[in-house]
Amino acid sequence: MSEQVAPPSAPQAAQPEQLAQPDPAPQADAAPQADAAAPAAKGSGGRKALAIIGAVVVFLVVAGLKFGLGTAIGSFLNSDETAEAKAGDCIAELPAVTGTEGRSVSSAEVVKCTSTEAVYTVVGRVEDQTEAQAKSGQACEQYIKAGEDGYVFYNIAPGGKGYLLCLTRKA
Repeated sequence: MSEQVAPPSAPQAAQPEQLAQPDPAPQADAAPQADAAAPAAKGSGGRKALAIIGAVVVFLVVAGLKFGLGTAIGSFLNSDETAEAKAGDCIAELPAVTGTEGRSVSSAEVVKCTSTEAVYTVVGRVEDQTEAQAKSGQACEQYIKAGEDGYVFYNIAPGGKGYLLCLTRKA
């Protein structure tokens, strides 16, 4: 097999062949300085980037706590906004139900009781209920006074246990 190679061009100060060849006599003290400087530059750049990222994260956490974004972040991360609801809290509007009718709700929102969105007041919370127990509503009978319209809101996975909230319409 034969190989053809183009003839070298006229000699110039910096030919590619000359740049590709190793320097026959490297200076002993120049190489260690260049090698030592390269890792230091990489390390300090990485540390700088981490310091900046860390400062931004700390700033966001402090700002979030100061301006109440912790609740918004918690709501975003926790898809069940009523998971921490307790007696005395208020719930925004839910689908209308009559008699023993039940309706599935994709979300419910705990709101300030002074808000115009507040429609229901949580009068009781019962833990460790099955879906059948929640549907019966018997656990809420102790919290709802005679003559009041009472509502049961629950979040229970099928076959599991969960909580139920006993609600009355806010006056």
